[in-house]
This record gives sequence, structure tokens and C-alpha cells, in this order.
Amino acid sequence: MPSQQSERAQPYLSVILPMYNEQAAVGQTVTGVTAVLNKLMAGHFEIIVVDDGSSDDSAAAVNALALPCVRLIQHPYNIGNGAAVKTGIRQAKGTYILLMDADGQHRPEDIPRLLEHAELYDMVVGARTNESDTAVHRDLANTVYNRLATYICGRPIDDLTSGFRLIRAELAKSLVYLLPNTFSYPSTITLAVVRGGFSLKYVPIAARKRVGKSKINLLVDGSRFLTIILRIAVFFAPLKVFIPVSLFFFLSGFSWYVYRVFFVGTGFPPISSLFMTTAVVIFLIGLVSEQITYLRYGKEN
Repeated sequence: MPSQQSERAQPYLSVILPMYNEQAAVGQTVTGVTAVLNKLMAGHFEIIVVDDGSSDDSAAAVNALALPCVRLIQHPYNIGNGAAVKTGIRQAKGTYILLMDADGQHRPEDIPRLLEHAELYDMVVGARTNESDTAVHRDLANTVYNRLATYICGRPIDDLTSGFRLIRAELAKSLVYLLPNTFSYPSTITLAVVRGGFSLKYVPIAARKRVGKSKINLLVDGSRFLTIILRIAVFFAPLKVFIPVSLFFFLSGFSWYVYRVFFVGTGFPPISSLFMTTAVVIFLIGLVSEQITYLRYGKEN
């Protein structure tokens, strides 16, 4: 972390706040972040508020603060939360990027706790604990996502969907092309970082209840999260997906064969042959995909 006296043309930290109709919370969020960072690194940070086509007075609330450290970037229409994050990442000038929600969920006082690990880890994530003021159905959904991501990554994932994270700017900019335009960007960037061989640290935090109504649709965005996880899994660790599917088809075909031959007394059932052949084909596709992944990394590293 830079000293108070040092002068740098490049800010140490860029805080990105994606915003869509957050008039009631964004002013307090920006003020709180500014107060905390002024004590830590006065003059060495910037706050980028990306207005994703808000229809209320969110932009006016930001402009009314008249803070020199704040930049407001506006999308001409609503593109998506992930799109706003990508815009902020592209515009960020800092060495590190801090992603936060503008709705008041994340406590600015927790920022120093993430910054403590900045030099050692490529990405530091604020993992919501049981003390967080979050809805029960979202907690259950996050548990499912975390377990699936843990299997894919081969390491514990404490909070896959947390939007409160610190990441090296160079790494974030290299991953922008992978991020979706929706709320699924935390899932994507987590899997990309871990499967890409970068270091990840979780810091427990107690999130507050958001100000205003949530914009996440549990059914629509929940199914999208699962799709994103599978897509990134196939992109980074294909066999983690293809082997279970292959085993399912093989065991289904083999079980049907055993039942028909040894219990019913009929000949070899054609459906068993189809299922087991499908299993072999799926496995071979996964094997080829895995080799392509290794070749891709071989060219990049």
C-alpha cells in the first residue's frame, strides 16, 4: 500500500461501483468508501461509478457529491450488471481494482481487511458469513453454487457469487472478455482465476441488507449462474463435466444390460449398446477438449 507522502501518477486502487436505479443508496456508499480510503491512501485512489442506464436520479445523486476522486460513466441504456463492471474495469487506472455493490450491502469499513492481502494474492473476496442480513432462499442457492464450484475448482469456494472483491488490475483486464453482461460475473471471474492457476483468498464479512428492491431474479438468474458455471468448467476443466456425464450413460446402459440378461433372461438389449457407446464418445470428446485446454495454456504461458 502506498505511503501518504508518496506521489504517483497511477492510482493504487480503483473502486468500481456498478449502479442501476440506486438513488437511495449510492450517495451514502460513495461517501463511506471515500472516507475510508482517504484515511488509508489519500490521493491514491479513484472511484468509478458506472450508471447502467438508470431511470431514476442515481446519476444526479453521484454528481451532487462533487467529489474529485469520483468518475461517473453512463451507459446509454441498461445493458447489465456485468457489462457495467466490464466498463469499469476497462476504464480503471489503478494497480488494483476493488469491485463493490452500490446498494449498501458491503461495508466500506471492510475494505482495509481485503487490502491487507493484496500483495500476496491475485484476488481477495469478501465471503458472506451467517451474520449477513441475506434472504434464506439466496443462502440456499449460494450453498449449491459453492459446492458445485468447489468440485469444479478442486479447492474450497466459500462464496462464489460475492460482488465484493479485490483483484489485480492486470489480471482483471485480461479476463474481461470472459465475463457475461449479467449478474453472473462474480461466478465467472472466480472460476477463471482458480482454474487459471491464480491465487485466491477469502475474507469473512457480514453483509448488510441492500437498500431498495433486489434486481436479481432467483429463477432466471439462478439458472443462468448454473449455465455459466458449466460453461466455464468446460472452458477450463472439461473432464470435470464430461466424465460424470460419461459415467452416467455407461452405468445406465450397463445396469440395463445386467437386468435384462440376468434377471429377465433376454439377449443383449440394443439400448445398452447405445448408452455405452454414447458414454465412450462423450469421454473422448472430453479428452480432446482437455488437450485443447492444455494447448491453449501452453501458448499463453
